[in-house]
Amino acid sequence: MGAQKTYQEINEKIRSGQAVVVTAEEMVGIVKTRGPARAAKEVDVVTTGTFSPMCSSGAFINFGHRNPPLKASRVWLNDVPAYAGLAAVDIYIGATEPATDDPLNKIHPGTFEYGGGHVIHDLVSGRKVHMKAEGYGTDCYPNRYAEMDLTLESLPYAVLCNPRNAYQNYNCAVNLSKKTIYTYMGTLKPNMGNANYATAGQLSPMLNDPCYRTLGLGTRIFLGGAQGYITWHGSQHNPGAPRLENGTPRTPAGTLMVMGDLKEMSPRWLVGASILGYGCSLTVGIGIPIPILDEEMALLTGVSNADIVTQVKDYSFTNPESLAEVTYAELVSGSIKVQGKEVPTVPMSSYVRAKEIAQILKDWIVKGEFLLGEPQQLLPSVPRKEAASTGAKKA
Repeated sequence: MGAQKTYQEINEKIRSGQAVVVTAEEMVGIVKTRGPARAAKEVDVVTTGTFSPMCSSGAFINFGHRNPPLKASRVWLNDVPAYAGLAAVDIYIGATEPATDDPLNKIHPGTFEYGGGHVIHDLVSGRKVHMKAEGYGTDCYPNRYAEMDLTLESLPYAVLCNPRNAYQNYNCAVNLSKKTIYTYMGTLKPNMGNANYATAGQLSPMLNDPCYRTLGLGTRIFLGGAQGYITWHGSQHNPGAPRLENGTPRTPAGTLMVMGDLKEMSPRWLVGASILGYGCSLTVGIGIPIPILDEEMALLTGVSNADIVTQVKDYSFTNPESLAEVTYAELVSGSIKVQGKEVPTVPMSSYVRAKEIAQILKDWIVKGEFLLGEPQQLLPSVPRKEAASTGAKKA
């Protein structure tokens, strides 16, 4: 079986300043030159990173009781509707909610200049956010209206809680139609004029632990510039997606539900996004440390862009089938070949920022400021050999 380590042993090495920590990008070369067995002995933790629009994001906020008290039934933050059906002063602001007066796509393509993701960005930037709240009035909550300026510091409670983040792989999007289309994968030119792709490839968290051996309830992560946690598998989690022999999925697969203290986060790593013709979102920075428990984990974290594939899909729905299967090495080269045509590629995720996140997380661990959180329950998964076998059958 080779080298075997426990979370406790690795955390003790972190506390004593003896842990060997490398980024996922660095691990590619280590595994290639030294082999997985030696890499497993020498490396304790591999850090990953991704920085990309993640629509299924938002924040739970308690804005505090007023005198006389109010039971809010409708709330707006900078004119962006928040969900108030929780409790008297508890609300949830979703990243994709547009401002009330947004013209949406009435003038196509809409610019969606301000929404829930921008509200969250303003809060972590220390800016004032104007709140309006309406209530229907009760004996214990007689107030029917409140209006005030809020700051993140003034809020009694603010937690980032994202139901679906860090997608494990995603399609590469093209447009076979004869007109420009506007999608959550960005603007797609007609006649396959560009190919847009997401995820940070070899740096992406869930592609470095493809069958979720170290990911689950309680895994400590980098989230929005602070320490956060995986709290559950995300919505649309699909561990049964077809996979390669190395365990990496060939199509969109796993997702994460994550949360952390919004008051500790940074505007550099939570950025409001406006996607032309589509809507608002929040660009989220996530980094996950992968403990090298054994030789298999060393091998998995040594995955390179050449070892990961995705499907090229037509987002105009002219052709529902996969047009091609390409590697991330091809995608990051700047162009791919689809149906005999050379198509320029455009990343939706920032690889530069993903590298920065992996490095920050590495520095935190090396300094002893960040310990690994052992998951109390792993994400729903499919064993690696079974997943690869299933993928081969579906190929």
